[in-house]
Amino acid sequence: MKLHTYFRSSASYRVRIALLLKGLPYEFLPVHLVRGEQKQPAYASHVGDALVPSLITDDGHWLTQSMAIIEYLDETHAQTPLLPSDALGRAHVRALAQMVACEIHPLNNLRVLKYLVKDLAVSDEAKTAWYAHWVRSGLEAFERQLALLDAERKADGLPESLYCWGDTPTLAECCLIPQIFNAQRFNVDLDGLPRLMAVVERCNALPAFVAAHPSACPDAE
Repeated sequence: MKLHTYFRSSASYRVRIALLLKGLPYEFLPVHLVRGEQKQPAYASHVGDALVPSLITDDGHWLTQSMAIIEYLDETHAQTPLLPSDALGRAHVRALAQMVACEIHPLNNLRVLKYLVKDLAVSDEAKTAWYAHWVRSGLEAFERQLALLDAERKADGLPESLYCWGDTPTLAECCLIPQIFNAQRFNVDLDGLPRLMAVVERCNALPAFVAAHPSACPDAE
């Protein structure tokens, strides 16, 4: 498989984590977003929204959108499943993942931040405040949801989760860890998020997460 990725792209980072958790070999194909390489015909002619990541499968099919790519990998490679085996668990994990991928990240990706500054003439200070507000409020909601899920597990007689749901990383961690990396880049306050940050600490100690980190990417600057 071949993965088109940018080292600081949260969505690309998610897929790198998934591939490495599953132990799947892939070719790293860098696409530099800041330089606009994603808009070049050689790439954009294969990807309707001209975004990263995209994955070329072993049989030559192009896949787009990180969530769809990760679920494809989970459906086609059974090792190290990223979704629970039960429907309730899958719903909880998908909901947590979507809190990041659908609620937090879209407000703060590179395109949005560039539009704020270049088209709306927002100052750098205001841009940073925008970022911090939406990321912090989203992570606070994530923390509250983890507390609710812990209470549900306790009521059902299940052990407390070591990760977002259960005792292994899931799709939720694939989304959460890149968002925390970017939050730290922008100096977002992460105090008062004990459950969330405990999950982050556990993940960052695992080899797959270390190898997926932007600093480990061939195109890291």
